[in-house]
Parts: sequence; structure tokens; C-alpha cells
Amino acid sequence: MEHVMVRTEINGMPTSVVSNGREWTVGAEPVRWFERVRWWEVNRRMPKGLGRVDVEVLQVQVRLGANDHSALTTMLLERDGVGGGWRLREAVADAA
Repeated sequence: MEHVMVRTEINGMPTSVVSNGREWTVGAEPVRWFERVRWWEVNRRMPKGLGRVDVEVLQVQVRLGANDHSALTTMLLERDGVGGGWRLREAVADAA
């Protein structure tokens, strides 16, 4: 999964996602949830003492740049438990 940078407001709400050098502006209210990690299927081991069994997932609808009229793309982002950043799980362009 590709690492992305999520820019946020002071309250933690995402405002944009930077992926492959391109900035995508959030165009709708994000949806956040947690999923259970199947640790026995993960290739890397969990750090000793961490005990992480849930992963944070963020679904954002974004537009390329600041163009309010561009098509929305839905991105599923997964919190990186090791570094605390975000990884792009999936991106799907919405059909107009």
C-alpha cells in the first residue's frame, strides 16, 4: 500500500490527501471506522507489547486540486500502526 499524507484542521478533520505528488481536496464529510486485524494473516509481526487488534479506516471523497467542479474520487485510507501515518488502501473514481 502506498503511503499518503493527510492534512487536517486543528480538530483533526481531514482537508486534503497528498498522493503521488498530487493534492486531493476533501469534498464531502469523511467516514471513519475501525476494523479487526487478522493478526495471524499479517506478514509482519506486531511490535511486542503493542497488542493492536484494530485498524483505523478513513473513507474520504476527494477532488483533484481546488476545482469544485471536478469529479469525486473515493479513497479508503488505513492508519499505519507503526508510524502513525496513512496508507492508501483503495481509490475509486466515481462515475458521472
